[in-house]
Amino acid sequence: MPDRGEGPDFIEALARGLDVLRVFSADCPRPTLSQVAAASGLTRPTARRFLLTLRELGYVRPAGTGFELTPRVLDLGMAYIGSQSLWDLARPHLEALVARTGESSSMTELDGSDILYTARVAVPKIIALRVEIGTRFPAAVTAQGKVLLAAMPLDRAAEVLAIPSRSGVRPWTGPPAAGQLHDLLCEVHAQGWAIADNELAPGVRSIAVPVRDGSGEVRAAMNVTVNAGETEISTLTEEYLPYLREAAAAIEEDWARWQSRPQSEIPAP
Repeated sequence: MPDRGEGPDFIEALARGLDVLRVFSADCPRPTLSQVAAASGLTRPTARRFLLTLRELGYVRPAGTGFELTPRVLDLGMAYIGSQSLWDLARPHLEALVARTGESSSMTELDGSDILYTARVAVPKIIALRVEIGTRFPAAVTAQGKVLLAAMPLDRAAEVLAIPSRSGVRPWTGPPAAGQLHDLLCEVHAQGWAIADNELAPGVRSIAVPVRDGSGEVRAAMNVTVNAGETEISTLTEEYLPYLREAAAAIEEDWARWQSRPQSEIPAP
C-alpha cells in the first residue's frame, strides 16, 4: 500500500478505507476477510469493520466466502471523468481517427509513475495486453507515458518515476536507464511525439502525441496502437502520425472552447 501522509490534517481512517478498496482487482475480485486484512496491512477485526462499513454504503457485498465490489464504485471514478468532460469531447475525434487508421486509439493521463486510461475506442485485433478504461501501465515503457513525462521538467519526471508502479505489469524490456531516459525525454519534447516498440509487451507498437488544455498545459496523451507484426514503424510515423496530430488538435480546440464557456450559478430554491 502507498506510504502514509505526514501532514497534520491527514486522516488515517480514510486512507485505510481506500486501502481496503484497492485490494479488489482483476487478479483478486472476491477476496476473503483474511486476504483483505493481509493485503491492506490491517488486523482481521479492523478489516471486517471497514468491509461492513463499505457494505452499508453500498460499495461492496458478500460473495461466497469473500466480498466483491458493486457497480456503485464506478461513481467514484466516473465523477472524475465526468467533471473533466474530456471523454465527451474526445470521443468523436477518437472514433474518426480509428475509422481512418483501422487501429485502436486511446487517451491516458499520468497517475504516479503509471499511465491511466480514461478514454478508448478499440478495434477487434489481437494485442498482447487487454486495455480498458481504468487500465494502468508503467509510463516509462509506453508512448503515451513518454509524451506525458517529456512535458514536465526532467527533475520532476525523475521524481515521478521513483514512485512504485501500481499497474501490476512487468514490462517486456524493462525501463530505460536514467541517462537513456534523459536523452529520450529531451528528444520526445523536441519532436512532439513518442514511439514505444515492443517495450511494454511483445507485439505491441504505438505512437502518441500530447493533448493540451485551453491554457496550453499538457493534460493527456493520445495514441494509435498496432500489432508490431502487421504494421511497420514507418507506417506509424509517416501515415498515422499526421492523422493523430490532427485529431489531437481538434480535441484541444474543443477543450479550449469548453473551458472558456460562460458559466452562471443557479440560486438554490
